[in-house]
Amino acid sequence: MTRVLVTGAGGFIGHHLVKYLKAKKYWVRGIDIKQPEFESTQADEFEILDLREWKNCLKATENIQQIFHFAANMGGIGFIENNKADIVCDNTLIDMHMLKAAKENNAQKFLYTSSACIYPGYKQNTPDIAPLKEDDAYPADPEDGYGWEKLYIERACRHYREDYGLQTYVVRFHNIFGPLGTYDGGREKSPAAICRKIALAKSKDEIEVWGDGEQTRSYCYIDDCIIGIYKLLHSDYHLPLNLGQDRMITINQLVDIVAKIAEKTITKKYDLSKPQGVRGRNSDNTKLSAILNWSPEIELETGLEITYKWIREQLVKEKRI
Repeated sequence: MTRVLVTGAGGFIGHHLVKYLKAKKYWVRGIDIKQPEFESTQADEFEILDLREWKNCLKATENIQQIFHFAANMGGIGFIENNKADIVCDNTLIDMHMLKAAKENNAQKFLYTSSACIYPGYKQNTPDIAPLKEDDAYPADPEDGYGWEKLYIERACRHYREDYGLQTYVVRFHNIFGPLGTYDGGREKSPAAICRKIALAKSKDEIEVWGDGEQTRSYCYIDDCIIGIYKLLHSDYHLPLNLGQDRMITINQLVDIVAKIAEKTITKKYDLSKPQGVRGRNSDNTKLSAILNWSPEIELETGLEITYKWIREQLVKEKRI
């Protein structure tokens, strides 16, 4: 039985991946600084470890063959805009310790989860931008703080592969969303935040939208994300690869889709003082499709309906509705 490590297994994507791997009969060790928030883990072993510390990374990677590395200090645009020093310090320690520990303990494969935040700001300054190709990463001008750290570790993965033979894989996520993810408290991403706001609103209420709502993004449902990273780890491709949907919409359109799912008429109140991130971002999936012979399949509306219903259920349990 293949022994797999999932770091960040108490978080959104890591928790979903543990369930997926267990269904495929892998032996799974989960590591995080917290337990999964909304349901119990299915990992064979789950340990609370702070991976900023070297000794904990050695312990986490002991007797492990494959590593899916999700552990990071991160959140939505509001969080990463206001916590740059902590993010860069924490994530650099975690990522470099994990790469070194994987090498020291003779792991075979190491998948690093990067981000579309590594792409240059000068290629994302209008809402109608061209989809971002993997080669667009350079000349570099990534998201300040979080994006720079991710881009640097992408290079470190390459060096560990070339110098030590550790088979590294790098995936660049484009806005992954779905149930069992954070939806409140400041770290949530835009789909979860909008689902929460609309679930709490009454019909004809006003909800706050950050910026003017014309900034554009693409959104990938969690089930597609999990399939994509699993396929990547079992491929022969070791350069960074986009993983996201290639359907670009405005934040205003995202609000309208969720409002339709909720069967509510919603008015938007724009707050131009709030962080907005880049003006436009979309994933070019040409390489993804060619290399994995697969592309994300779940429609945005389908994923949002599942996510909205789950978030509404949580708010009912909390007696906020």
